[in-house]
Amino acid sequence: MLLTDPEVESSLLISSDEGATYQKYRLSFYILSLLFHPEQEDWILAYSHDQKLYSSVEFGRKWQVVHERVAPNRFYWSKMGLDKEPGLIHLETSISEGQALYVTCKLQNCTDANKGKPFPGYIDPNSLVVQDEYVFVQVSAAGRPIYYVSAKRDVFTPMKLPKYTLPKDLHVISTDENRVVAAVQEWNQNETYNLYVSDTSGVYYTLALENVVSSMGHEGNVMVDLYEVAGIKGMFLANRKTDNQVKTHITYNRGRDWSLLQAPSKDLRGNSIHCVLPYCSLHLHLHVSANPYTSGNIASRDTAPGIIVASGSIGSELSTSNISVFIASDAGNTWRQIFDEEYALLYLDQGGALVAIRHTPLPIRHLWLSFDEGRQWNKYSFTNTPLFVDGVLGEPGEETLIMTIFGHVSHRSEWQLVKIDFRSIFNRRCTEADYQTWHLHNQGEPCLMGVKRIYQKLKPTSRCVMGKTYSVAMTSGPCDCTEADFECDYGYERRTNGKCTPAFWFHPSTMSRSCTTGMTFLNSTGYRKVVSNNCTAGVSVEYTARRQQCPIQAPKGLHLVTSEGTLTATLGTNVTFLVFLEEGDGARTSITLDFGDGRALTYSNVSSIEDGIKHIYKAVGIYRVTATGENSLGSETVMLYLHVTCQLEYIHLSAPFVAVRNKEVNLTAVLWPSQVGTVTYIWWIGNNTEQPVITLEGSVACTFSREGISTVTVQVSAGNTILQDRKNIAVHEYFRSHLLAFSSNLDDHNPDVAEWRLDVSRVIKNSLIQATSVAEDQLLVTILPGLPTAAEFFLLPDKQLTEGKAEKSSAHLDQLSEVLLSALNQNLVQFTLRPGVQVTVYAAHLSAAPLVDTSKNHSGSAMLMLLSVVVLGLAVFVIYKFKRKIPGLNVYAQMQNEKEQEMMSPANPTEGTPSSQRDLVHSLEILDTEFNSRPIEVKWSGQGVNDS
Repeated sequence: MLLTDPEVESSLLISSDEGATYQKYRLSFYILSLLFHPEQEDWILAYSHDQKLYSSVEFGRKWQVVHERVAPNRFYWSKMGLDKEPGLIHLETSISEGQALYVTCKLQNCTDANKGKPFPGYIDPNSLVVQDEYVFVQVSAAGRPIYYVSAKRDVFTPMKLPKYTLPKDLHVISTDENRVVAAVQEWNQNETYNLYVSDTSGVYYTLALENVVSSMGHEGNVMVDLYEVAGIKGMFLANRKTDNQVKTHITYNRGRDWSLLQAPSKDLRGNSIHCVLPYCSLHLHLHVSANPYTSGNIASRDTAPGIIVASGSIGSELSTSNISVFIASDAGNTWRQIFDEEYALLYLDQGGALVAIRHTPLPIRHLWLSFDEGRQWNKYSFTNTPLFVDGVLGEPGEETLIMTIFGHVSHRSEWQLVKIDFRSIFNRRCTEADYQTWHLHNQGEPCLMGVKRIYQKLKPTSRCVMGKTYSVAMTSGPCDCTEADFECDYGYERRTNGKCTPAFWFHPSTMSRSCTTGMTFLNSTGYRKVVSNNCTAGVSVEYTARRQQCPIQAPKGLHLVTSEGTLTATLGTNVTFLVFLEEGDGARTSITLDFGDGRALTYSNVSSIEDGIKHIYKAVGIYRVTATGENSLGSETVMLYLHVTCQLEYIHLSAPFVAVRNKEVNLTAVLWPSQVGTVTYIWWIGNNTEQPVITLEGSVACTFSREGISTVTVQVSAGNTILQDRKNIAVHEYFRSHLLAFSSNLDDHNPDVAEWRLDVSRVIKNSLIQATSVAEDQLLVTILPGLPTAAEFFLLPDKQLTEGKAEKSSAHLDQLSEVLLSALNQNLVQFTLRPGVQVTVYAAHLSAAPLVDTSKNHSGSAMLMLLSVVVLGLAVFVIYKFKRKIPGLNVYAQMQNEKEQEMMSPANPTEGTPSSQRDLVHSLEILDTEFNSRPIEVKWSGQGVNDS
């Protein structure tokens, strides 16, 4: 015995003497769930609160971690005969939000070297199901789920539902008898599911029943109203919604045919019930309890074939009021009412006795016992004090005559356990004379699933103990095949006349797509025998698929996808391409895959690349990937466009600090790294905050019509990443600007980050104001990114003095400029960066000699001097360009002169973007200046109505 209570402590209590003594074992984790091996009793898997899976081969005494980030309830033991070894574990691991992997691990050695990956590529979270010989996974592509199945641990194949099913949700209901029963919620359904049944491969599905009712369980799980009757293969009950009415249907041949339930002819008191099919029938509640201590609405047992107990109602539809309890002793052909209220029923002695306890919130002290399949009931008292019953449990199973009732005397009392032993009621064991034969049938038809089945069951008049040694005895004989033993094959639909004909979307010739020239294939007649149906002869030859020679055909229906189902890939990682061929001789069709980057591979046939083709791209971009299938009869080509990207780390918006009103300026978003793949830019400029400008280029031109501070925001979208930067731009009608330089000690303390530049700009502005007494609102200062450190100041006119006139503004700005330049040239502008570090601010000059002759006649020597400086500046720029590895340079136009935009700088000061090119840009500005009769000082740049 093993006990644990994770709400109290992280430990296990283990007993080896049936609970007489316990030994405590401390754990390093809290157990959420346990999974015991079906055959090795000492092997246990434990799932912890932190999504780790642990294993023990010593019945919980020692544990070790199997895997981390395991999805809850998505781990399974191996199955003997299918998996290579008994100690294999199937599990789903979480990779990221929306992505998971299906892996297999060895019990005591789950390393990367010993880890298997049966499905190539990512799967959707919480989609792995390992059940019997089938494995199911789900992969979403373009917003639609694709379901894959592997039968007998073979390769995964997409599940083939009818073409326009378009499932929103799918649940595997049953996988026994080498067939899958799946409940599918289609695109036009909200509260109902359609039932589909597969062939033995689990790949091809046909419709079995439409609009089966569903409900939501207590844990948020979907519950479909479908019940598989125990003890009789192929028998199901389902609640179907028709014309907004829920009706119960029954099938004896795995969904091939369905019919309503015939209501009892008399009620509990012997009165006649007038209920005529199909207007009135019996309807049952089909919910099965997940709690082992409480019974559900319906129950059947393998050891008691044919006996079904369920609660329900009689009428035109299923009702939640006036619920009674009904029983069938002949596998649902006829029903009897046994109680007119809800009761919990328990099978004892392998169905030889039935115990009923009333479902009520009131305390009770009686139970009812029946030995004749519910025809007669005897009342017994099980306690002297009435008990609020919480649950009933047969111990250890239905083959014994011992049961335990759980309850409490009052709402404040502890749990009371009442153990009831019914053995004293019986005085003998059953003999052969106590049994009778029973023929399984469907409304008189003895051939079900192709055989006649005869069971041995206890006579209703016998009161004896069958015991553990009893086993269900059954004999069977084959039946001739009839049309009822065959269902419509994949791609075929049953018409009103009962015939199976091809659906409008189906081409029967495609069924030979996996055919190899020279081999044979089964050509469908439109029918397939119901799985597990054992009929022989009869119409078997007429309806069975015929073996034919594989046709010789050119490749057709070539598909090319990535294993993840996406059209994006990350630079430097493996991309797996999958190629599928619908029609054609796959073994003789060669496949050529061109990756679009100058490399291509050719394979001799399709079957040689079932695991996919891997490739690594070494550069970002959009690649056209092409797959070509070719054989002697022809070829087909299919392509996809793959976006290879890398992670965008950060962006920088390069914009002018000051702009002229109604004059175009350039805005540039600089990326790091500069090449990340397909990028979209979203711009919010100035007052236009509602409708952004969307571009594929990283630069836009704009104008500002209003003076003041305008805000520009840019977002860059690359893959799943969106980064943003924002700048404020001062917009004015007139201004003057000049470059500033600093004493060299400033470069030693420049980390080249935006915050530092902002703070130092403020300090420089204050120093200029103190040295010149220029008004604060007439001066703007900005530090330029990069090294060596450079800055620029901007002078704005006093509108009260100039009255907004161009002539006055120009003269006023000239006067202010003379004042500031004079202070700078006299070294009057200084500031303390830190104790002991005094920085002097200068007006930037390209040369000590004048570059432009201020006379009206320009000399050739002056022009030669100018060109020499330009060449020297270019050389300096190139040296800095390669030495500092700057990501790029952008120059914006401002006033007739070219001004450099602010560059994005990395946070590491040793890799900052140099700004020595500022001098070069200033030289180019001088070249671009018009020389006219009016002298213009080289050190000025400005805007006015009279500027040339």
